[in-house]
Amino acid sequence: MQEDHALADSTLSQQALTFSKEIRKPVSLDYLLYLPPTYAPAGEPRPLLLFLHGAGERGNDLELLKKHGPPRLIDRGEALPFVVVSPQCPADQWWDTEALIALVDEATASHRIDSQRVYVTGLSMGGFGTWKLAIEYPNRFAAIAPICGGGMAHLTRRITHVPIWVFHGAKDQTVPLRESQSMVDALKRYGGDARLTIYPEAQHDSWTETYDNPELYTWLLSHRLADGPAT
Repeated sequence: MQEDHALADSTLSQQALTFSKEIRKPVSLDYLLYLPPTYAPAGEPRPLLLFLHGAGERGNDLELLKKHGPPRLIDRGEALPFVVVSPQCPADQWWDTEALIALVDEATASHRIDSQRVYVTGLSMGGFGTWKLAIEYPNRFAAIAPICGGGMAHLTRRITHVPIWVFHGAKDQTVPLRESQSMVDALKRYGGDARLTIYPEAQHDSWTETYDNPELYTWLLSHRLADGPAT
């Protein structure tokens, strides 16, 4: 009986342990690259805009990316003042933030990029990806512009210092407005100051009007990292 009691006690005990292991993973993304007319390999460093598409453009056909956002504007002949990097998320996957930040690092190393003026924007799935990327790498982006996205609102405490302009359609039934509203409300509770533009009649497509508005790009360019990028 005494032995049984001792055995029962031992099964209830817990040990405090630490697990540590280095894990490496390969990452790969196809992407579109746009160099503005003012870009020169030996010239002035240019700002970089990372664009994250929505769920409908996933796959292995980069032409799909030209349906929306900056790639659409560029494809119809409009000049943008950024180096624009537009990756494509593989089919049936979600944005991998480690792959995205590795792509930003690669683009920055391979081209004349002003590392204090790196921005990210995205729509729908890309809006969620924009929030997540900024939260996981809070000192890498000078400003962000998530469109009809959302995320884990309590984590916005990590990006209260980041200039943020959020866009959403009031009648969006795919990603309800409350997704963006909760992120903005949380930021303000933590002391941040995000700007929220709501299109009263827009449904899920709140991105066409947003990306067609030159004010967005002027606003992005008005921000830069004070002390350069941090890891």
